[in-house]
Amino acid sequence: MNVHENKVTDTPSRYWLKLIDQLGDQLAANAIAHDEEDTFVADNYKILKKNGFLTAMIPKALGGAGVSFTDMCTILVKIAHYCPSTALALSMHQHLLATNIWKYKHEGSGGEFLKEVVDKNLVLVSTGARDWLDSNGAMTRTENGYLVSAKKQFASQSAIGHILVTSIPFNDPEEGWQILHFTVSMKSEGIKLLDDWYTLGMRGTGSQTVILDNVFIPEDSIVMKRRKGEFPQFWNVVLTVALPLIMAPYIGIAEKTMKITLEKSKSKSKQSRPRDTTILLGEIYNSFTLAKVLHKDMIEIANNLDFKSEERIGVEILARKTLVANACKETVNKAMETVGGQSFYRKFELERLFRDMQAVGFHTLPEKKQQHFTGEFLLK
Repeated sequence: MNVHENKVTDTPSRYWLKLIDQLGDQLAANAIAHDEEDTFVADNYKILKKNGFLTAMIPKALGGAGVSFTDMCTILVKIAHYCPSTALALSMHQHLLATNIWKYKHEGSGGEFLKEVVDKNLVLVSTGARDWLDSNGAMTRTENGYLVSAKKQFASQSAIGHILVTSIPFNDPEEGWQILHFTVSMKSEGIKLLDDWYTLGMRGTGSQTVILDNVFIPEDSIVMKRRKGEFPQFWNVVLTVALPLIMAPYIGIAEKTMKITLEKSKSKSKQSRPRDTTILLGEIYNSFTLAKVLHKDMIEIANNLDFKSEERIGVEILARKTLVANACKETVNKAMETVGGQSFYRKFELERLFRDMQAVGFHTLPEKKQQHFTGEFLLK
């Protein structure tokens, strides 16, 4: 039976959010264990897969639950309250789905791929953020396809992923340097994972480095070709669907951080509170409000995947991503300052939330690169 059958008559958003709260204690307990052990949140993914979260956003016509893009962002915020690593890993899977859903809605393609994700409950792995415009690796022509070798870092969910979505440079004898985009099974001969995901935060995302060693890629697996270093028009779609989803877990972290800080501050008597507590709380509220409003703006730009691919839209999303990231980090930094020395202890949840938040600046594009990209656009 399809996992999306027999849903309650609740509204879609409320149903999934209530379900997260029901699963929340277990998600949170698993989060602590996996963070301490530097392991992928496999237990939480079993829960998510069993309850249909991996295919929820896929249209009902293709076997999914038809959860809207906006609702999926809200779902990721909520999951991050219990396990930021689970939320961030899931956002990487969801943004690949969202890209294909956009293609399905606007170009009539991608449907078969989405059906396969539903039928096999697949986990998708992307290396696009690290590759950006130039990509890395080596590709040589062979009979009916290519042999590729590369080292792809920051591949979230690679610990249990089924399908790798990546790209590699190819020096075409006639057309020169190109970037070829393709999908390949993670079980293909020549693919292995390095045991190297030992990080400051987001330890549970399983973002191990993927090694491709003379992996055969059939010609019909190539989904896009572009000139090396060129910013393709379709990237505006990818950015617009990806970044609101990827920022959602960090909004969740900031929200949870503010909640913990308020509870801790209220537990103290007025006389025992440090004199600057009210000012710091006001600063936290302002930072979080800024992050939340700008994230909402990102979601509205994506317009439930009803938008056109335009260069302007990619620039707008990237600028807001930087502002959201900075506001989220400021929220957590001020929370640590407000709570004081005890926030430095690992037994106190703020310590892990602070560590997890440090990953926010590394997502496409880091601040200085985003500013350069935006400046180039403005000078056109």
